[in-house]
Amino acid sequence: MIEKRDFYINGHWVAPSQANDFAVIDPSTEAPCAVISLGSEADTNTAVAAAKSALPGWMATPVAERIALVEKLVEAYKTRGEDLAQAMSSEMGAPIDMARSQQVGAGIYHLQNFIRAAKKFEFEKPLGSHAPNDMIIHEAVGVAALITPWNWPMNQITLKVGAAAIAGCTMVLKPSEQSPLNAMIFAEMMDEAGFPAGVFNLVNGDGVGVGSTLSSHPDVDMVSFTGSTRAGTAISKSAADTLKKVHLELGGKGANVIFDDADEKAVKRGVLHMMNNTGQSCNAPSRMLVQRGVYDAAVATAAEVAAKVSVGPASEEGRHIGPVVNELQWGKIQSLIQQGIDEGAKLVAGGTGRPEGLEKGFYVKPTVFADVNNQMVVAREEIFGPVLAIIPFDTEEEAVAIANDTPYGLTNYVQTQDTARANRMARGLRSGMVEMNGQSRGAGAPFGGMKQSGNGREGGSFGIEDFLEVKAVGGWAAE
Repeated sequence: MIEKRDFYINGHWVAPSQANDFAVIDPSTEAPCAVISLGSEADTNTAVAAAKSALPGWMATPVAERIALVEKLVEAYKTRGEDLAQAMSSEMGAPIDMARSQQVGAGIYHLQNFIRAAKKFEFEKPLGSHAPNDMIIHEAVGVAALITPWNWPMNQITLKVGAAAIAGCTMVLKPSEQSPLNAMIFAEMMDEAGFPAGVFNLVNGDGVGVGSTLSSHPDVDMVSFTGSTRAGTAISKSAADTLKKVHLELGGKGANVIFDDADEKAVKRGVLHMMNNTGQSCNAPSRMLVQRGVYDAAVATAAEVAAKVSVGPASEEGRHIGPVVNELQWGKIQSLIQQGIDEGAKLVAGGTGRPEGLEKGFYVKPTVFADVNNQMVVAREEIFGPVLAIIPFDTEEEAVAIANDTPYGLTNYVQTQDTARANRMARGLRSGMVEMNGQSRGAGAPFGGMKQSGNGREGGSFGIEDFLEVKAVGGWAAE
């Protein structure tokens, strides 16, 4: 078991102000893998004060120097990949090979994209030729509270820290108490890269404690949060009294629309995408909408593919999915699977209970429901587990209506060989992202949603912009 670590504040590892131990549970074994301290209001105030003190100097640091430090962070990151993978595998259940490739890989990918975007970003530019003495300046929002989730921990930490650092913001990071170990390794990398004291601070804690203090703190200028819609709503209300900027990346219930001319791998691709990371992704394609003419074949394929998805301990190498993160999530998923059965959805793969041979650990059977309608609970709630709902449709217009009939609007997917139809679908779907025929978004593309999936965008130049204020200056004199 990993020994308890302290907080990283003002360039130093410091002990918590009071004893408040929290056991981090390995979801593969249900046994503690580490003990951390949860921060108090005093710890949070200390971290915010450090960030506030460091802000003027960090904002005044030339952009080229801020970029150079992020480049040093990338070099430090490259040396800690295996440490990060082992941490995320044990604390949140990512299979070790998947942790090495996807979980660790996501972090370095985002940092490198920020560096590329920052070198082209115009932090100061003229308003236009019509107003030669007007200048537009992009400057840091200020002290940013970064609250990150457990499901893609390094992905979310780098999306926030990389953008905030380049923008000139100082930071207080509160990682999820469910997966804090990777964040503490990341703090060591920030220290190794040589960021000035107070620019980056880390305080472990839960949402009720550290999270609430950060959200309402008068010296925090911005909250960037990734997590549930419920928590995002609470943060927005808490932040309202100080009118701080709030950036939210929340839940989703993505539709994967498969037309009758979709490529032959579309259904298999959709099922495996849904099961990746044990279904614990906000942009998972959890509703598969299938055109009636190919519906029966799609259901049969989906059931066959799901039945072949193996489940096992995160520590084992190989291609399989691991457990869900904790007992609370496991119980919620079991309840929702049972609700799907009770509502009359046709269970064609998986079901309630643990997979055969796995009596210990928070394992869920890869589950597929067919003959779902969009009013059933399995079609409306974000299950956040390896559970797919298949819904039939007849026309393009019906597909758009079903896809948009959700409070969420994060990512939708379209599978068709008809280019004109694909483009119509892209315009008609109410979501921050649309992906076509298995094609992922390009490097630096903005990640974010509409409606109850949140606001703001992460990644590349769009992510940097979210940590910047726009200042208009009239009467600018050339130097």
